[in-house]
Amino acid sequence: MPLWVFKGECTFSFFNKNSINTREFQQKLTKGTELIDVREKAKFTLGHIPGAKNIPLSKLSSYTKRAHGPVHVICQSGMRSRQAVKRLKNNGIGALNVRGGMNSWRGETRGGKL
Repeated sequence: MPLWVFKGECTFSFFNKNSINTREFQQKLTKGTELIDVREKAKFTLGHIPGAKNIPLSKLSSYTKRAHGPVHVICQSGMRSRQAVKRLKNNGIGALNVRGGMNSWRGETRGGKL
């Protein structure tokens, strides 16, 4: 198992997890789970996960964390949400990218069809 040491910190590679897949996220999804959808409003309105808060990537700097634990971030494919997670982490906010995004989501949605 790889072990990396950066500036005196020891990190095992499997502890450095920045993302989860949609199946893992669906299993963790509870009423208290904080989820940000970083798609633009028009795409969000077409269909989103119930309870998701729409904060487009362009407005992410206005985000303030409201729950304990990491915030989960989703978009259509996982690319913008990956950028969002990087920005959030740079601001000291624990965040996880939901890999595959809404394209891979098989759970309940609100709004129109995706």
